[in-house]
Amino acid sequence: MTGPDAGAPDRAVADRLAEVVRDEHGRVLSVLIRELRDFDLAEDALADAVAEALPAWTRDGIPDRPGGWLLTVARRRGIDRMRRADAARRAVAKLDLPGVEPAAEDVIVVEPESAVVDERLRLMFTCCHPALSVEAQIALTLRTIAGLTAGEIARAFLVSEAAMERRLGRARAKIRDANIPYRIPPDHQLPDRLGAVLHVIELVFNEGYLPAIGDALVHDALCEEAIRLARVLLELVPDEAEAMGLLALLEVQHARRRTRVDATGALVTLEHQDRARWDHAAIAAGATTVETALRRGTPGRYQLQAAIAALHGTAATWGDTDWPQIAALYGELLRLRPTPVVALNRAVAVAMAQGPEAGLALLAELDDALAGYHLLHATRGELSLRAGRAADAVAAFDRALESVTNETERAHLVRRRAEAANA
Repeated sequence: MTGPDAGAPDRAVADRLAEVVRDEHGRVLSVLIRELRDFDLAEDALADAVAEALPAWTRDGIPDRPGGWLLTVARRRGIDRMRRADAARRAVAKLDLPGVEPAAEDVIVVEPESAVVDERLRLMFTCCHPALSVEAQIALTLRTIAGLTAGEIARAFLVSEAAMERRLGRARAKIRDANIPYRIPPDHQLPDRLGAVLHVIELVFNEGYLPAIGDALVHDALCEEAIRLARVLLELVPDEAEAMGLLALLEVQHARRRTRVDATGALVTLEHQDRARWDHAAIAAGATTVETALRRGTPGRYQLQAAIAALHGTAATWGDTDWPQIAALYGELLRLRPTPVVALNRAVAVAMAQGPEAGLALLAELDDALAGYHLLHATRGELSLRAGRAADAVAAFDRALESVTNETERAHLVRRRAEAANA
């Protein structure tokens, strides 16, 4: 236990507990699911441990290894729940779990760089089993690995929280009832799941890079978790160019984390970020990785996105950015992945390469597909300002403010609307 925290007030303990749960959720839950063989039981046991932690840590002090404390207590509570169930005796015997509770000080340490990292990758491959729908794969992985709530995932899928709870429940039940193994599949089955695993790692990073809701613009722990998983995955499939591309993309994006907000917490756009404070070693490493991947001659979405990010990251100034090349890369990406969001990004690049009117013309084609997407309207506001259409910019920022949910983004849009109104 850490001495200075022994008498910490409840608020300080609660804040520390929330931080530990955010950082350790995927790691601890992965171990519990493997040992207890039941997603619901593992989640309930972890919830029990979290509930027990606040009074225990307030009374006894915050443990030196709080993640290990949660794992030990959750394991114990999971076994308790199994014992109370009708089939508890058979289940405990089958799992070959210890029949006595571990001592309170017998904390199993979960180190960040231990084999438990592989436990999370195993869980990810389990969640991404082809027997589940793609939506269920992604939702279940975001719930277990990233620790997102059903409500947060529901917002990403544009469904109700109740509907998402049902979807998650059905996915967990299918894994349990079909006895889907908790393991990385053999080599011949990897291609069936690799695309989904890459996708969910990207989504975990995105939730840390730009949380859908809340006050923070960046959650470093989620970003770093996604990068760690991408590295472990690349070790598993070292010849996969898209795995290389994803790792490169995440590393280059994360290299700008210190400059995305200012000292007051306000959003700083790419154009105005202090490039001297970027992690240029990470950018160089990512650029090298994506160059290696592209030389394989099988360009994919992650390689192209990484190449775009590297062009941004290696430009000495905003004015030095190679916008024609970025626009061309987005054109190729749109061919491979014809989604409205990719088209929106291409419109921005075209606007920077050819002028704001060219970009605004492309945005008009996306009104139906992205009517409720705040970034479409925010982009229209920015390009309208560049084109000298202040009134159009104000109207666009008003539309963006109707649907934005991240408070840091909202504050930025309010500022930009005011600047447009005074232009």
